[in-house]
Amino acid sequence: MSTVQGARARARIEVTAAIKDEARKQLAADGATRLSLRAVARELGMVSSALYRYFPSRDELLTALIVDAYDAVGEAAEQALARQRAAASPAARWTAVCRAVRAWALAHPHEYALIYGSPVPGYTAPEATVGPAARVGLVLISIARDAHQGKGIAPPPLAAPLRAEAERMAADFAPDLPPAVAAALVAAWAQLFGLVSFEVFGQFHRVVEDREPFFAQAAEQLARSVGLVLPA
Repeated sequence: MSTVQGARARARIEVTAAIKDEARKQLAADGATRLSLRAVARELGMVSSALYRYFPSRDELLTALIVDAYDAVGEAAEQALARQRAAASPAARWTAVCRAVRAWALAHPHEYALIYGSPVPGYTAPEATVGPAARVGLVLISIARDAHQGKGIAPPPLAAPLRAEAERMAADFAPDLPPAVAAALVAAWAQLFGLVSFEVFGQFHRVVEDREPFFAQAAEQLARSVGLVLPA
């Protein structure tokens, strides 16, 4: 790559980052439904036609912000797992990941709302969001897998009407885990983000005041629900 091409590439990266930063400010101020390419261009001192060379539509800008948010919370989960010592129990790794997800969401409520809040009218998420959206779930699956391959995991009860669906889920994303664990992982993943959403969106107001220990206990219960045994 020539020096000129390298400079152009760096400039494009910098402008793209500035566009997304301004768009996040708009998300915080007005919400995703009012995100406007023209307003972003105006705040950056750009003409709209110049901004369209980076993001041809509002939906493409939204997709970039959604992918960034999923990647950020996924990275927070992955780093929390990596910081755990090898001797840490699977349950301790699980709760550390859950706490990291909560901490990221509380620190970035508007980005969290973009990916776990109300759908944006008229927007359909493309395939490019699927991989980033799976990162937290894959971290949780990896913890259950390590437990299953190590000292073992205690599969939870599995109702007969759910067996076929649990077997399908296991085959789709966790073929090396018992179907009962796969089904429990999906439920725990949903409950984790339900807990976080209740806190981020204010549903715990005047219901749960001391939220740190409340969440810690709930995360431990989720670990038990997938068969991870907590240390004595």
